Amino acid sequence: MRETEWVPSGIDTWTPNGARIYDYMLGGHDNYPADRAAADRMLQSNPAAPRTAMANRDFLGRVVSHLAGEVGITQFLDIGSGLPTQRNVHEVAQESNRDARTVYVDRDPTVVRHSQALLERHGVRNAIAFEGDLRSPGRILIHPHLTGFLDFSRPVAVLLVAILHFVSDEEDAHGIVRRLASVLVPGSHLVISHTTDESPPDVMEAAQQGFRLAGSPLTPRSRAGITRFFTGFDLLEPGLVDVRDWRPALRTDQAWPSGWTIAGGVGARPSND
Repeated sequence: MRETEWVPSGIDTWTPNGARIYDYMLGGHDNYPADRAAADRMLQSNPAAPRTAMANRDFLGRVVSHLAGEVGITQFLDIGSGLPTQRNVHEVAQESNRDARTVYVDRDPTVVRHSQALLERHGVRNAIAFEGDLRSPGRILIHPHLTGFLDFSRPVAVLLVAILHFVSDEEDAHGIVRRLASVLVPGSHLVISHTTDESPPDVMEAAQQGFRLAGSPLTPRSRAGITRFFTGFDLLEPGLVDVRDWRPALRTDQAWPSGWTIAGGVGARPSND
């Protein structure tokens, strides 16, 4: 779902955008000079950043494939989804189950307009996108687009992939996750990847500056702090690990340092919760 030099109406291409910076690092084409300039400043301190971004994207793909194919999840709620890019959630899920449905939510109206236009342009019917802020989980959960598309009386996989590190402690990141978890029935799953506080200071300083310029301040957290998000869920093996180590199909990257560390995990809502 990549487009070259195609700009949906109303899109501001002059201001750096966090989702488009990520798209650029993934090798996508839905980004513009301002985004590439911001990303290149990060790359000066951490040339391995695109590999970290790709590792995070690969983690998402493996998780969705596992949940749709082996667990049987057919409903996915991707909050902070960013731009549709390579091997999107709805595409990966449908490889295992043609009935899989995906809802993409992002607070950036630019991203949402772009996502909706791309989905429509490619005739996608098993996925929708709408505007919503993770910081207001209650509003997301009652949004008519969501309630009309997913059935919360059945298991849902909530995907919070590389998004919670954009929510500060003052904004009650852990409370937000508890609110989302409160509507999930047994058999539902929670998927999180999150920047840790283990990266070199110069790498994090460059990343924080870049995302701050894009309007998305970054809050790295300890692994203990990230694990707290899974309260009320049973972490699947291998637990909370570097995203490259979550059930890798094949590891070929041991030789390169990630520099920027993102940890990921998957939790299952137990039947006795």
